[in-house]
Amino acid sequence: MVCRRIRAEDFRNIAECDIGFSDGINIIYGKNAQGKTNLLEAVCLFSLGKSFRGVKENEFIRFERPATSLGMDYFSAGRDQNIKLMFSRSHKRVIEKNGVGIQRMSELIGSFRAVLFFPEHLNIIKEGPSMRRSYLDVAISQLRPFYLKTLQQYNHILSQRNKLIKNAPSDRKSFDTTVEFWSYQLAQKAAYITQTRINYLEAVSAEVKRCFAEMTGEKEVPDLCYSCCFKIDEHLLSDRERLAETYFSQLMSNHDREIAFGATVWGTHKDDIDIDLNGKSARIYASQGQQRSLALSMKLAEGSISKKDTGEEPVLLLDDVFSELDASRREYLTEKMKNGQVIMTACGGIDPGKTGAKVIFAEDGRFSEQGSYTLTEIVPG
Repeated sequence: MVCRRIRAEDFRNIAECDIGFSDGINIIYGKNAQGKTNLLEAVCLFSLGKSFRGVKENEFIRFERPATSLGMDYFSAGRDQNIKLMFSRSHKRVIEKNGVGIQRMSELIGSFRAVLFFPEHLNIIKEGPSMRRSYLDVAISQLRPFYLKTLQQYNHILSQRNKLIKNAPSDRKSFDTTVEFWSYQLAQKAAYITQTRINYLEAVSAEVKRCFAEMTGEKEVPDLCYSCCFKIDEHLLSDRERLAETYFSQLMSNHDREIAFGATVWGTHKDDIDIDLNGKSARIYASQGQQRSLALSMKLAEGSISKKDTGEEPVLLLDDVFSELDASRREYLTEKMKNGQVIMTACGGIDPGKTGAKVIFAEDGRFSEQGSYTLTEIVPG
C-alpha cells in the first residue's frame, strides 16, 4: 500500500497543493501552525473516512471558500488507483473511486489502509474506555467492512433505544411495548461486535508481547484482555447465539435502573480493554514511559496485523510523535519505519538514522519538496 500523490484545494489553510510521496519515509517538516497536520489529515481522510480531529466536514473548507476538493493516487492490490473527495457548504459531498461514484464515506473504508499515530494515542492506556474501543473499531473496520456496517447499525439501534428510555417517564406504555424489540436487535449486533473485537485483540496482544520483548529484552510482559461491561462466562464468547441471548437477558433485566440513568447501561458501547504489565494494571501501576511503550506497541501491532491479513503494509501516518517519545523509543520506531511507506510531520527532535527520507517543507499552507536526506541530515540528534 503506497500513497503516490495527494492533491488539495481550499482545504483548511491549504489554498492549493499537489505533492508526490516516495515509497519510503516522507517528512512534512516546518514550524507549528504551518499546515503540516492539515496535510496529514487530508491523507488520513482517505483511510478513516473522517477527520482524526473529530471535526465536521464544513470545517475542512478554507475560510470564506464555498468548497474543498481532495484527490489521492495510490497503489494497492497490484495496480494504481485513485480517490476523489469534494465537500461543499451548500451541496452534498461527492465521492469517487477509480472514476465511479460512491454514496457513503463508509464505503471507502478499507480501500486505502493506514495506521495513524498521533500524540493523543500515547494516552490510550490511562485515558477512558472510549479511546480503547475506538482503537479496536478503527483498526477492525479497515479490515472487515461488515464489522463497520454492523457497528453503524448497532449505534443506530442504541440511539433508538436510548430515546425510548428517555421518554419512558412520560410514555411508559410505548417503552413497555417496544423495549423487547430494540433490546433483541441490539443484542444480536453486540454479540458479533464482541466476538470480532475479542478475536482481533488476541492477535494484538500477541504482537504487543513481541514488540515489548524486543524493546525490553524480554524483561517485561504485557497482556491485553477484552473486558465486557458485565460478567460473561468465558465459554460463551465463542458461541455467538448464546452470547446474544446473554446480552438480551441483561438488557431486559433492570429497566428501572436504565430509566433512572436515562440511557442503555449494558452493551458493547460500555466495554473496555484490560491492559496489564507484569501481572498488574498498566493504567494504575505502569510508569509514563511504560505506558507509552504499550501505546507504541499497540499501534505497531495494528500495522502488523493489517499486513498479515491483507498481504500489504499499511501506510504509517505519524503526527509529531517523535517529539513525544524518548530516545530509546524513537530509535525503536525508526527501525520499524523501514518496513513500508511512512508519512510523518515533524518540527524537531528526530533522532539520527540511516534511513533515507523525502522532505516536504511546510510554510503558511504551502509545501515545497526539498529532496531526499537521511534523518541525521534533517535534524541532528
